[in-house]
Amino acid sequence: MSNLQVVIMLTIFAITVIMMLWRPRGVNEWIPTAVSAVCVFLIGIVPLTDVLSIGGIVSGAAITILSTIVMSIVLESIGFFRWAAINLAIKANGSGYKLFWYINLLCFLMTLFFNNDGSILITTPIIIQTLTLLKFKPEQQFPYLISGALVATASSAPIGVSNLANLIALNIVELDINTYAAMMFVPSMLGIICIPTLLYFYFKNKKIIPSQIPTDIHSAQSPLFSDSDGQPPIDWALFRVCISIVILTRISFFVLAPLGVPTEWPAIMGALVLILIRWYKKGIAPSDVLKKTPWSILIFAFSMYVLVYGLHNTGMTEIIINQFGPSAREGSFNAVFIFGLLLTVLSNICNNLPSIMIGTFSVADMGLDVHSMQVAYLGNVIGADIGSLILPIGTLATLIWIYTLRRYQISIKWVDYVKVTILVIPISLIVSLLGLYLWTELFFL
Repeated sequence: MSNLQVVIMLTIFAITVIMMLWRPRGVNEWIPTAVSAVCVFLIGIVPLTDVLSIGGIVSGAAITILSTIVMSIVLESIGFFRWAAINLAIKANGSGYKLFWYINLLCFLMTLFFNNDGSILITTPIIIQTLTLLKFKPEQQFPYLISGALVATASSAPIGVSNLANLIALNIVELDINTYAAMMFVPSMLGIICIPTLLYFYFKNKKIIPSQIPTDIHSAQSPLFSDSDGQPPIDWALFRVCISIVILTRISFFVLAPLGVPTEWPAIMGALVLILIRWYKKGIAPSDVLKKTPWSILIFAFSMYVLVYGLHNTGMTEIIINQFGPSAREGSFNAVFIFGLLLTVLSNICNNLPSIMIGTFSVADMGLDVHSMQVAYLGNVIGADIGSLILPIGTLATLIWIYTLRRYQISIKWVDYVKVTILVIPISLIVSLLGLYLWTELFFL
């Protein structure tokens, strides 16, 4: 690779990142990444053989993520958002503190059942509807909105199928989703629990979380049983069937993995069954799914990985290997922390999607033994899923969150976001990385 191609690749990548952050005239993230990917291909930095290889790596994972997003769209159409919002308010029973924990639990579970992007798309409207129902002031809404977003995004770490980046990179380091979960669930949960805990005490100390919230919400419960708000009542039988299908689909990922069944197949089947049952029971055609599904995620993911291959081909991974390889080969502790911290920095600069692939390529080519390679990769994931949350640009999920807030005319300044995350995320990151090292040393050597 010539020096000129290296300079061109770095320039293209820098411009792409700037355009993704700037988004002039609201341009979608997939447009600058797609244009840049085409340029990299035409210049010859990423040849056709690499492009075909990328298609094989990205397609299955992207289809899995899209299928789960389709499931969330179906659940929205049958009243899941309204049901969840009203029940959150009821469960809180007049306590703003209880509401805080219920919201964070909801965000955690939604990411486990769907994925971080789908969870953000589901939980953000639920939180907004709940806070609107309770007539919260803008400053009172902030703790619930930001904690929900951080927990929903970080909760993609425990299982590999909850994040596009995690899912794509699994095969590269010889991990299946069951082994990934066994090695990763406990360590990542330590960091995830840290996030709402630290946020709770931070906001409680500042007296932003209200101790008492309205309890007279009985008039708001009527939409569950009638069409008084202009929306149809919930079909409870259909509701239970759809929730059961979602849970069974999620379980099938782990049951079928040892049999060699790719995750996209049960994901597709689950989404199709939901669509067909709703069509049969409610007469709602799949047109809303076609309109609301973010198909651009396929283009974005594919294009971003073309750019990653471009960086790989021009020597980015070689630089990382030369700089960090000797230390990483000294033991698992170094491998975990070097890559966890490296991916934190890279993700907050240029998003975790390309960053985790750069880190994964580096880990795979570093000459580590299998155990060290796997824990270094898991350190990558913690840095990309938890460490990336310091800045809003660190993950696609947080970008989606900001976009969703704007749709509801809610504005959160970057400075207010960072004031909170800079205190909470580094501590949670270190706790998870230390937990990963200790857990894998005790049970997986």
